[in-house]
Amino acid sequence: MPESLLIRGGTVVHTASTERADVLVVDGRIAEVAASIDPPAGTREVDASGCLVGPGLVDLHTHLREPGGEEAETVETGCRAGALGGYTALLAMPNTMPATDSAAVVAQVLDLGRAAAIDVAVAGAITVGRQGTELAPLAEMAALGVRVFTDDGTGVQDAGLMLRAMQYARGIGATLAEHCEDESLAGDGCMNQGALSSKLGLPGRSGLSEEVMVARDLALAASTGCSLHLLHLSTERSLELVLEARRRGVSVTFEVTPHHLWLSEELCATYDTAFKVHPPLRSSSDVAALVAALCEGSVDAVATDHAPHPPQAKDRPFDEASPGMLGLEQAMGLTYEALGADVSVAVELFRVLSRTPAEIAHLTAEHDRVGGQSAHGGDIAQGEDANLVIFDPDGRIVVDRAKLASRASNTPYQGRIIIGTIRHTICAGDLVVEGGEATT
Repeated sequence: MPESLLIRGGTVVHTASTERADVLVVDGRIAEVAASIDPPAGTREVDASGCLVGPGLVDLHTHLREPGGEEAETVETGCRAGALGGYTALLAMPNTMPATDSAAVVAQVLDLGRAAAIDVAVAGAITVGRQGTELAPLAEMAALGVRVFTDDGTGVQDAGLMLRAMQYARGIGATLAEHCEDESLAGDGCMNQGALSSKLGLPGRSGLSEEVMVARDLALAASTGCSLHLLHLSTERSLELVLEARRRGVSVTFEVTPHHLWLSEELCATYDTAFKVHPPLRSSSDVAALVAALCEGSVDAVATDHAPHPPQAKDRPFDEASPGMLGLEQAMGLTYEALGADVSVAVELFRVLSRTPAEIAHLTAEHDRVGGQSAHGGDIAQGEDANLVIFDPDGRIVVDRAKLASRASNTPYQGRIIIGTIRHTICAGDLVVEGGEATT
């Protein structure tokens, strides 16, 4: 069993308020939250002075690459990176090799996750092989605990197939998560389409390709009543479409990524493939719209789209390189900065990085979870599972790709100073990160 821990002197972040309190963890659960606690003999103390104590982060969008892509990442290394970033649960995307489109591959990833530092939930593919031609056996995967299905990396291009998927998903109580890009419009584009792409001589990937699929899937969700989650939205118009649909009662949530909050298309002028991603880095006005939506409380979740690649996939001409970038270790600090880098945003910080993502991924105490996994995103209160992160808002770190836990090094933040650091991460009562260092 995990050792007893006393988290002393931190600011505890509840669902709607904060308080200065100690937190006692016994046998993997929160035993007490009080202004001052006299712990049982043998309890280990963790210093949280000057820090925020909140629920462990939950990432809705992580590429762990295993099976098939172990050269870039494994479940073990991805989870270590996640723990260092304050995460206690990751939702593994299905674009593995083979794709996670069957009960057998789901079981394989879950088995790998049980040996990792933090919890791993699995997103199953919507279609066989993520090829967009026939539905995968959703019910078989759901029987193993899969509650989110996506063909992430590509959107489901066939509207009729997506309609049938939504009808089926509603019947089994699952959520469909869509990568919104119409490939007939996106084509071979490798950066945001506009004056800059023309100047650089690079094929553009239009915002319209995202917005057309967003509008289509919102209409399908309205028709079917299916729970829809939209991955990595990147344009101002996409936000407008989603928020208008939500006002009409459509069951839709959405995420934005740290890189779409902080990085814009101008960085592609360096031809550095670390800045190549799908959907692409957008205009400064799109970035400003995403940040405004985050600060206004309209964003449901900030998700990393952590996408490791081996060096040979990135060391190519910009238009030939693989899209994607790392993100797990920097996401909390970047989100804190985007919200204004002030402890007054603590409740919202943990809402978008932990509590709402846990709801969307069906990982809270109110959901049926994969056997053996604890609940995530809950309040810091007696009886709750002890999945916690201790975040130092005054900490500073300079990103060094050579020191990242991931097997890959394709970070767009090389040399950047990140405000706010992870001091400790506790998963199911185990101290998996201590003093900013992984313990396993």
